Amino acid sequence: MHPLFHPLFIDYCAYFNGNEDYFECHEVLEEYWKEVAPGEKLHSLVGYVQLATGMYHWRRENFNGAARIMQKALHNFKHNKNSCYFDYIDLEQLLVDMQRHLKKIEAKETFTRLKIPITHPKLQVVVQEKIAATPLLDSHFLLNKHMLRDRSDIIALREANKKIKVNKENA
Repeated sequence: MHPLFHPLFIDYCAYFNGNEDYFECHEVLEEYWKEVAPGEKLHSLVGYVQLATGMYHWRRENFNGAARIMQKALHNFKHNKNSCYFDYIDLEQLLVDMQRHLKKIEAKETFTRLKIPITHPKLQVVVQEKIAATPLLDSHFLLNKHMLRDRSDIIALREANKKIKVNKENA
């Protein structure tokens, strides 16, 4: 199976091109990246995560954060232009679109969507099927998802790690 047909990459494309759930894009692709190349900060999957993060910040009008992370995504994609993670993506078009959007961000213009230009017909179909099965989300939820999600598992893990650290320090 080609890596772009991995279910998590398909989910990423569906969230990105479909309901624009950039927060969820970050979540699913970070999981995929950790499977494939954990710790490799310049991996092309990290660039996709950065792109989604930049779009999320822009929609929230965090122009400085959006510009910074979009620049990192551009650098990552240019560095990895021969990566198999761009085999079925029109990378040249994506870079042009990203640069155009970066200029809009820097000018503090209103958010506009961006699409991942998928070139492989079968991948297009699979992503479209996933988009059709993915619910549309309330704009308020999409805008503030990082604050509205259930974080109890994350908080519990942090507390457990703090206790372990304190126990080690006291030992």
